[in-house]
Amino acid sequence: MSYRSLLRSPHVIRLLAGSWIGRLPFAMAAVAIPLAVRHSGASFGFTGAMAGTYAVSAAAGSPVLGRLVDHIGQTVVLIWTAPAGALGFAVIALFPQARAAGLAAAAVAGAATPPIEACLRSLWPRLVPRADLERAYAVDSAAQELIFITGPLVVAACVAVTAPAGALLVAAALGPAGVLVVATAGPSRQWRSEHRAAHWLGPLRSGPLVVLLCSLVGAGFAVGTLNVYVVSYAEARHVPGGAPALLALNAVGAMIGAIGYGLLSWAAAPRRKAVLLMFGMIIGYGLLSLQPGPAFMVPVMLATGFFLAPLLTVVFLLVGVLAPDGTSTEAFAWIVTLFAVGLSAGAAVVGLVIERAGAQSASFCGALGVAAGLVILLCGYPALRLPPAPRLPAAPRAGAGTAPAD
Repeated sequence: MSYRSLLRSPHVIRLLAGSWIGRLPFAMAAVAIPLAVRHSGASFGFTGAMAGTYAVSAAAGSPVLGRLVDHIGQTVVLIWTAPAGALGFAVIALFPQARAAGLAAAAVAGAATPPIEACLRSLWPRLVPRADLERAYAVDSAAQELIFITGPLVVAACVAVTAPAGALLVAAALGPAGVLVVATAGPSRQWRSEHRAAHWLGPLRSGPLVVLLCSLVGAGFAVGTLNVYVVSYAEARHVPGGAPALLALNAVGAMIGAIGYGLLSWAAAPRRKAVLLMFGMIIGYGLLSLQPGPAFMVPVMLATGFFLAPLLTVVFLLVGVLAPDGTSTEAFAWIVTLFAVGLSAGAAVVGLVIERAGAQSASFCGALGVAAGLVILLCGYPALRLPPAPRLPAAPRAGAGTAPAD
């Protein structure tokens, strides 16, 4: 199936567009919350506390909401979390100087982030044939990178027209709008999880899945180091557009990688693909150690992103296979959480390295993070072998995956 045929499949454009709009607030919040709080005159300490509270609560809430979706379906969870998250953004925008209320609102906005990302990935096996599932995940990865390009641009436009608080109000409106598009679509309304065995660990009772998720922390660590490293780089050299422009190039590289990966017919086993793509990330991030000038930094930044989205595509496919029955949404949500853990750790570590050892030493941190993830993946490599007939997520059941046109 070509990209055109995939996008013309019933419900695909609607669900992609709705999830893209619904996920924009998450990409906007990382920039909008610090800008709004700082614009109100708050200290850098309180600004960091607000941003950190939002990030931590979003990471912690994701698997909890994913488990709820697996138990009661997508519609109820999406419809109730969207207004709660929007309320959190609105409180921060209207009362940016209120410390207690602001921190509580940031916690609510993060914890109530609609699990629209995990929901869409649970829907893909019921939207496209099994043979095209990997290409669908590649489209999903490309859309995700586009979100992280567009989110900061929307914030910049809001700041230019009104004030930083205006960006939060826009985020409060976009989240429910995107969720409404997805939650009212037939496949989302009718989606029900497979029967699941009761177990408090949920998908984490699968050892191979835990190995895969832990290895992904290394990739998140690399991205976290890059977010801080480019700020240092842009301050030391004249870079048009500064650090945001460099991060945008990274996202463009990831989007190119995702689209290119979806066009390839790569017959290797998914676990082998994951190893090779991680190795590619090590090379891409290793190029930063050359400390290139601004002109050569353009291809280097593209290279740092190029292998990430294809890696995530393979991870999505493996998670769908390795997750125990009835736990797919929570399993996909754990990807978000553990990637965020790695991202936060990478940002914290590279900041200390820049202060104490300089930018040259910091330039190695991203590659070392991915290398650590690769070691974890190789340690569990035998367990990631798929059966001869992979137990891909269930094909549409009668009346469940062939919803009537909306």
